[in-house]
Amino acid sequence: MNKLFHIISILSLMIISFNRLEAQTSEFENSSLNDGRFQFPPLQTIIDSVIKRSAKVAFRNNNIRSKEATLATERIHWSRNMGISGDTRYGNLSNFANTEDGLTNSQALTTSRQFTYSAGIFIKFPLFDAINRKHQIKLASAEVDAAKSMAESQKEEIRQTVIAMYQNLILKEKLLQIRSKMLGDGRVNKQMVEKEFRNGIVPLSEYVRISGMTIDMEAAYETAMSEFITAKQLLEDMAGFAFELKLSN
Repeated sequence: MNKLFHIISILSLMIISFNRLEAQTSEFENSSLNDGRFQFPPLQTIIDSVIKRSAKVAFRNNNIRSKEATLATERIHWSRNMGISGDTRYGNLSNFANTEDGLTNSQALTTSRQFTYSAGIFIKFPLFDAINRKHQIKLASAEVDAAKSMAESQKEEIRQTVIAMYQNLILKEKLLQIRSKMLGDGRVNKQMVEKEFRNGIVPLSEYVRISGMTIDMEAAYETAMSEFITAKQLLEDMAGFAFELKLSN
């Protein structure tokens, strides 16, 4: 008696679960998932968008500009040893004069208010700068090349990541297609077995087995759905825009 009650309880739960399963309609089923495949944005479009939005790439590009500015400074560093100097003064100016003609010796001191100025060009050639300038330019140039290489390496890493995520999204979509088809077939089979069970053609054990398989298919479908949505949203977050999913026949 207890065993029969246990079987009837399980059967009741399965019937309730099956009715709930039939009442649910997902976004993908409403789109007739089995009639075509989703068309995602082109891979290159997503890669370009991710690279454009990447903070790491922006950091690398700023580093390049910084190194290029340093290189430009090193190229004109020699100019600091050349320049123009000037000086102007206005005020009291004292002049001392001493005259000797062989017979007399006269001295005179005069003070006057005058305006004076001077101007000139200077050029210096520090030995260290002359020797080290070539090495400094070479070092600055190497730093620019290194910064550019790092930026390209960052972009390459992003491309590889996006390609892997894009292919994973396509795989998840295919698996969802398969799970959706299996669930649809399982529902049809469940309906047939339920009808035969009510007519006394199929024993209770077979009905319980088929109902259990259908519930397992529902769980597998929901798992595939979750994995697909997760993969899609992660890639959308990196790209910075939502994918408009359209079915292609």
